Amino acid sequence: MTPEDNLLLAIEDIRPLIMAHGAEAEANRQLSGEVYDAMHRAGLFAMLAPKARGGFELHPAACMRVWEAVARIDTAAAWNLVMNQGIAAYAAWLPAEGVDALFRDGVPTVAGALFPFGKAVRVSGGWRITGQVAFGSGCQNAQWLAMPMLEMAGDQPKRDPETGQSAPFATFFPRSAAKILDTWHTYGMRGSGSTDYAVEDLFVPDHLTAPVAPLRHPAPGFEGPLYRMWPWAAIIGEGSVLIGAATAAVNAAVHLCRTKTPAYTSTALRDQQLVQFHMGKAKARVDAARDTLHRAATDAYDDVAQGNSRLSPEAKIRIQLASCFVAEACAEAVRLVNDAVGTSSIRVGQPFERHFRDVHVLLQHSDKSSARYASAGRLILV
Repeated sequence: MTPEDNLLLAIEDIRPLIMAHGAEAEANRQLSGEVYDAMHRAGLFAMLAPKARGGFELHPAACMRVWEAVARIDTAAAWNLVMNQGIAAYAAWLPAEGVDALFRDGVPTVAGALFPFGKAVRVSGGWRITGQVAFGSGCQNAQWLAMPMLEMAGDQPKRDPETGQSAPFATFFPRSAAKILDTWHTYGMRGSGSTDYAVEDLFVPDHLTAPVAPLRHPAPGFEGPLYRMWPWAAIIGEGSVLIGAATAAVNAAVHLCRTKTPAYTSTALRDQQLVQFHMGKAKARVDAARDTLHRAATDAYDDVAQGNSRLSPEAKIRIQLASCFVAEACAEAVRLVNDAVGTSSIRVGQPFERHFRDVHVLLQHSDKSSARYASAGRLILV
């Protein structure tokens, strides 16, 4: 059996646990520690980690199938899974000593964001940092946190005298060193725990800092094509969460339509032509989203596997457009499902209302929002 097969079996083993804690995650606005730890023990956070460090270093298409399988059960669990191993893959930019620290106890989980920048002051052996970032998905359970920084010269960022630009860098530190803030109040993706966290005057040694720049000198073990795709592998994972949620909505609707006859009518949903139209169109949208993203991911991996040091502009454009299309198509699919199942879509206790909330929150995510179509379009027209 392949590592992917084993991971899919592991997901089925912990499915009851994930399902049992779904309502708790929604209420507490963060993923259950039991679910997070179960995914870690099952090896699910090792998909993007290098083989040299005990990971699986899977092909992105294999990762997508695993992420989608989790997302069909619970979007918050899948989102934490994607984001916290995606940020961990940034260890490729660290010096060897920093990688040793992160992987000291096995494959690490790392929550983080790369905006806004905090303030860093140079001291002997490292930096004193102060900052706060938003959208720290999974920061309550991750072992490590990451935060972007700018070196300060007085009260202003230090700039290169020749270019006039600042040089941002990432910092890594244990979760216990940060203050987790209560800022995650949303109508969807509640259980993802994507709240703010902050540090104040924290010392970070040099070996736990990495430049925010193209990967030119990967850390030992991180030489493979997967790391030259960063951050696109994680963005592909985000799309997989949307596909999983929309697929779950379609599957739940199929089951309901086979058994429900709406009030004030004697015709079962499955026999109503408009419902048939909505369901056919919804499934077409989800299948097209999956196929488009898988093809873009595979082409991108092949692009860097051929020896390119980083993704070509064409590959980046394709992944970006595919990601935007996935968000748009999956949101439309869920709306079509809601039209098909009628008032069942509005009832708490039915799965449809959560799928609707979650996909429409993810539709606004910065990597997949409508503005990113324009970003890709601008590059097409250069």
